[in-house]
Amino acid sequence: MGEAALRRPPGPADIAALPETLVGEIIDRVLVTHPRPRPRHAAAAFRLGGKLFDGFDDSPSDPGGWIFMAEPELHLGPHIVVPDLAGWRRERLPAEPETPFVAVAPDWVCEILSPSTARLDRGPKRRIYAEASVGHLWLLDPAAGELEAFAHVGGHWLLLATIQRGEEVAVAPFDAAPFPFDDLFPFDTPPAPEA
Repeated sequence: MGEAALRRPPGPADIAALPETLVGEIIDRVLVTHPRPRPRHAAAAFRLGGKLFDGFDDSPSDPGGWIFMAEPELHLGPHIVVPDLAGWRRERLPAEPETPFVAVAPDWVCEILSPSTARLDRGPKRRIYAEASVGHLWLLDPAAGELEAFAHVGGHWLLLATIQRGEEVAVAPFDAAPFPFDDLFPFDTPPAPEA
């Protein structure tokens, strides 16, 4: 086999071949791996997803019209990325894709920062989401107790809000159903006293 054949760009098969303990992404034609989320990270993602699902699913009393996914594999041009959470307005993703990945750019993405992913989330992945015209990006840092919410405006990310512990999350595109930011941190909440 020639040397050129050995230098082929990575693809979905390379991601599928990774051990289950790793998340794989292809960013700028390079296979990037990082460990699965730690408990604090996973709990924050689960709770945030629940808050948004409760407020924005298709119930008659909710603003509705959203489809949410945890860790979807997104094929955005030459990139394969796996955000922690993503949401699509129902009119943009009206049917479940037949593929194990989604090729329609989300309307909203949330990356939950950790020491192993913060550089990618703040750098190349933020650029990739802008290039794909993702409308909103949230960066949630459980260790710092901070949420940064951005809107994609004129080809750039505009910081809409920085939310910290003790504050309420009421920011686009989900400002219609605010919730206490501290609700995302179950490990920091003291257990209820036993009766």
